[in-house]
Amino acid sequence: MIKILFICHGNICRSTMAEMVFKHLVRQAGLTSEFYIDSAATSREELGNGVHYGTKRKLAEVGIPCSDHRATQVTKADYDKYDYLIIMDDRNRRELKWIIKDDPEQKIHMLLDFAGRQGEGIADPWYTGNFDITYDDVLEGCEGLLEYLTEHKM
Repeated sequence: MIKILFICHGNICRSTMAEMVFKHLVRQAGLTSEFYIDSAATSREELGNGVHYGTKRKLAEVGIPCSDHRATQVTKADYDKYDYLIIMDDRNRRELKWIIKDDPEQKIHMLLDFAGRQGEGIADPWYTGNFDITYDDVLEGCEGLLEYLTEHKM
């Protein structure tokens, strides 16, 4: 089983969107039993809060189910629990490094790296208000991640 944790700053917009999109893609591919997928925040700002209404709206618009996820914070123990820690931008990388300290197994990856867009971050719709662009980037990254994993890890 491949264990993936999607990570952003608050765990109410981008990482939850990536979690739901990736779960949907995995379900469509008939690979649900091959994956454990979750999401978390680097900050404590939104802990316990539900998925942002903009994320819910966009996912509903494209027909992707959205669970009743509540924001949680990534922990140092998550490094050992997950195979991939998928971040949305460089700020997430800095904040995650404060929590886990080191990445000796090279588990931390930017989502868009899997779409051939190395080092490119996904804009936070909390600030931009543009959930459409965020969704397009998340979808592209998730499709690339699934393709990479099915070709190289399964």
